[in-house]
Amino acid sequence: MEPNRRRKGGRGRRLDGGRVAQLPWTEVSNPYSPMEVLSADQLEAIHLTSLRILEDLGMEVMSPRALAVLAAGGAEVDSSARTVRLDRGLVDSALKSAPVSFALTPRNAGKRLIMGGNRINFGLVAGPPNVHDCERGRRPGNYQDYCDFIRLAQYFNAIHLIGNQVCAPIELPANSRHLDAYRANLLYSDQVFHCTAIGAGRALDGIRMMAISRGLELGQITESPGVMTIISVNSPRRFDEAMCEGLIAMAEHGQATVITPFTLMGAMAPVSLAAALAQQNAEALFGVVLSQLVRPGAPVMYGAFTSNVDMRSGAPAFGTPENAKANIASGQLARRYRLPYRTSNASASNAADAQGAYETEMSLWGAILGHGNLVYHAAGWQEGGLTASFEKLVLDIEMLQMMIEFLQPIAVNEQELGFDAIKGVASGGHFFGEPHTMERYEHAFYRPLMSNWQNYENWQLGGAKDATQRATDLWKQALKEYEEPAMDPAIREALDAYVAQRRAEIGSGEP
Repeated sequence: MEPNRRRKGGRGRRLDGGRVAQLPWTEVSNPYSPMEVLSADQLEAIHLTSLRILEDLGMEVMSPRALAVLAAGGAEVDSSARTVRLDRGLVDSALKSAPVSFALTPRNAGKRLIMGGNRINFGLVAGPPNVHDCERGRRPGNYQDYCDFIRLAQYFNAIHLIGNQVCAPIELPANSRHLDAYRANLLYSDQVFHCTAIGAGRALDGIRMMAISRGLELGQITESPGVMTIISVNSPRRFDEAMCEGLIAMAEHGQATVITPFTLMGAMAPVSLAAALAQQNAEALFGVVLSQLVRPGAPVMYGAFTSNVDMRSGAPAFGTPENAKANIASGQLARRYRLPYRTSNASASNAADAQGAYETEMSLWGAILGHGNLVYHAAGWQEGGLTASFEKLVLDIEMLQMMIEFLQPIAVNEQELGFDAIKGVASGGHFFGEPHTMERYEHAFYRPLMSNWQNYENWQLGGAKDATQRATDLWKQALKEYEEPAMDPAIREALDAYVAQRRAEIGSGEP
């Protein structure tokens, strides 16, 4: 983060007229030591158990092409059972070739992201079939709402990248809607975005469209990745054909894959956290091996999504103490393997309410304490991932901004220690008019997006709106203030031509 950001006017906040005051777009780093909830012996025990899973039990792999790649790379492949076992030497070799960190460059090179080290990148909510706001209610995902979410991701500086279809535009054909989503990502934002990896075709379309937006050939973007994807493991221990094909396509073209097991304790993983972590670890390492066998050095991330279910109903739960501990422990595992780490910011609440806030904050602290490099679903996630919420997005932006400010190191120097200020105020006095205060008062503290610090009477006079109601006002204001990022008309024409060509090629089939 810029060391002299505070001297650039209001902690970098925009104070022009009535526009939304927010922090500037910045690279976020975590300057603090990661928290460790596992001892060295416990970490080693989980590692060794995951190797036993890989060696003795193996994974089901439903892609013939992936089976061939794994067999050629030295894995033990039972083609009839579609089971693959990996020895630890193969795992070690893959970990040696996987990069410790990597860069993703979108069409705006100024928004290049680093995945790895102490960097933190916050992503927009991804994947819900529904959307919600407090004025129009809950409804199926659609293209107009999709575009508005992309505009908000571009507008709010705390969002660094766009996830996989922030909501599903279900009025569009399922086999080609990814083209419309990628086009919206590129027109209405200039950030890194997520390619859908349901098969190779959707992944390749995203890679090619990002290349077009940057004026690159396909071979050039292979050497300078600009997109990523989440490879969702069908836990327990299954890699389906579509995910394998998407992973292979991304790795072949040098783009980033995030291997993320879906290990919900009590459902897709054992009920004990240690066992769930061992299973998650085995599944993640298997995906890393496949990516490195396809292309040694291909960018890959260790993904974690371990949480628990409600044992009374089987419903997924997020933002739980177990989820927070899993976020931190998974960071320890990722660092053991020198891999960039993806985690999430999630809640099971059905509304943008207090439950949504405290569960999200619990997830976020686990992600930060675990030194996550990519915090997926960082803004807008609601209803356990079934709904993208406009109000929740704004409330989450507030939490992200507060976390960004928390991560700013404390300045300790002669000026900041303020001995003369303390000397200049008599015992029992106050510092309101002290020069030390007057020099700093405007920019001394974080200015919140959502918090209302008026007294009760003035709050009532202002409409007595709670935080969720204020969030409605704010996302509507943000959309009014949004400005579309500039794009060369020739590049826009090339993107439109590509979408038209691919839509015709796909027809009624699969991409």
